[in-house]
Amino acid sequence: MRSPGQTMSMHRPIRWLLLLPVLLALGGCNAVLLAPAGDLAVRQRDLIIISTCLMLLIIIPVIVLTLVFAWRYRASNPDAHYNPEWDHSTVLELLIWSAPLLIIIALGAVTWVSTHKLDPYQPLSRLDESRSLPVDVQPLTVEVVALDWKWLFLYPEQGIATVNELAAPVDRPIRFKITASTVMNSFFIPALAGQVYAMPGMETRLHAVINEPGVYEGFSANYSGAGFSHMRFRFHGLSKEEFSRWVQKVKAEGTPLSRATYTQLEQPSEREPVRHYASVATDLFDAILNRCVQAGQVCQKDLMALDSRRARGLTGAVCTASNTLGEPVDVTVAGAERLLQ
Repeated sequence: MRSPGQTMSMHRPIRWLLLLPVLLALGGCNAVLLAPAGDLAVRQRDLIIISTCLMLLIIIPVIVLTLVFAWRYRASNPDAHYNPEWDHSTVLELLIWSAPLLIIIALGAVTWVSTHKLDPYQPLSRLDESRSLPVDVQPLTVEVVALDWKWLFLYPEQGIATVNELAAPVDRPIRFKITASTVMNSFFIPALAGQVYAMPGMETRLHAVINEPGVYEGFSANYSGAGFSHMRFRFHGLSKEEFSRWVQKVKAEGTPLSRATYTQLEQPSEREPVRHYASVATDLFDAILNRCVQAGQVCQKDLMALDSRRARGLTGAVCTASNTLGEPVDVTVAGAERLLQ
């Protein structure tokens, strides 16, 4: 019979073989956060590296000293000095408290400066580390809508829209206006910039730029239901000429995106293929944002204005609102109370 020691020694190679597929899988990971293609993501990466290095200034000595103390003062070491009456050392207290305090101050300063420089609502001031932003450049506006469970991208300047496909010219600032149809999601392209939440009835913003051509992955980083894991899209970084050809392709192959079409698209679905829309209904993003796409709905911004007027005691006053088609309608404060309740 084999002894327990022999049995354990036989199982060790098997354990390492079982770990081999895991190690191979990890070896194929793409650390995109550490090798981004957009200036904003590069600056965020640098912040991660700086913060990690500052924290390691404390973590590494603590780990090393823990091992040193464990070895030096082990029970079998006859040379270890035992002093049960020791209780205080000013030098040790200064070392123990001053080093972490200095690290915290440095982290706080770096975080404070970076929080303002990397504010996603703030327009860009440069294309990358070596190039400032040209004076005459205009950002590309992209309106993002998180649907269940897909992404809708509207290009107001080009008059087109896409589902689960996003494209932008290299070295041109992008201004994202982000909202959601039902529940909160998170818009995230790791190679471009950090994640920004998409919330129904609210508009968040993100300014970014892509500096290297290529195809990058985008997805929702916030759980939002059964189809959340399939809320993925491709972001194409294109040259100026390639972007123009892409826009013409969308216009040639796409269909109109009317409000009725959007209402159907808004219904929950999973694994949606890429779709192109050659035209977009007027003020569709504003209607989605203000929850007034369907007929008979009064826009949220108008309801809030009416509620404000009612709170100031302006009962019976008339306020101009908008219906689902964007046509002005007169709504009295008293008559709108049923909608506000």
